[in-house]
Amino acid sequence: MLGKTQTKPIIRLVDVYKEYRVGAISTLALKKVNFQISNGQLIAIMGPSGSGKTTLLNMIGLLDRPSKGKIFFDGVDISRLDDRTLASLRNTKLGFVFQTFNLINRLTVFENIELPLIPRGIPRNLRAKMVLEALTKAGGEESWLHKKPNQLSGGQQQRVAIARAIVGKPVVLLADEPTGNLDRASAKTVVETFLNLNKAGHTVVVVTHDPEVANCMDKIYVIRDGEIVGEFPPKKSESLISKE
Repeated sequence: MLGKTQTKPIIRLVDVYKEYRVGAISTLALKKVNFQISNGQLIAIMGPSGSGKTTLLNMIGLLDRPSKGKIFFDGVDISRLDDRTLASLRNTKLGFVFQTFNLINRLTVFENIELPLIPRGIPRNLRAKMVLEALTKAGGEESWLHKKPNQLSGGQQQRVAIARAIVGKPVVLLADEPTGNLDRASAKTVVETFLNLNKAGHTVVVVTHDPEVANCMDKIYVIRDGEIVGEFPPKKSESLISKE
């Protein structure tokens, strides 16, 4: 199990900038970002729309490369890695949860969850055990496995998406506005799932605009205009799970 007392950074961003160009127009989405994630952390990243939250998460998740600066994963400079190696690293070390679930409706819940395991060549009987274990950890039910995602509620679909994200036992779980499309009761269930996963050893990073969600985490970073402008402790009394 990953312990919260461990402090060695898993992911470290050093003076990271990200610039997007469309023709002659240039947009600086991130500037001089220094950020790190260590084993066992439970982190929220907050900021207004367009502040750079998702761009920062894409950098942390190795989905994009910086225009300037460096990103290290377990001490290795990712600029030295080719795209195939990076893709393998994402598949084995990182799990992703999105606001819109990103489930494939023509596949069953079982098939959606097992997708990250197929490139690894894991035998189907072992995949079946891993899928059920992940769905159970994500707060889902075995009876969902043969249903299609569109037969489930939004909250149930998000728990399936979480199961898909953790089925390969990633080091870090990254969630981009995971409660944005949910009612408050479903959002509370999803947040409690993240807290339980963190207690079980998963490092969790949640991007959110919702202070009630952010206050459920252990640490809150605020980003504005592409810069991290503050680090704050949560107000647990104002968290989603403290609400009746």
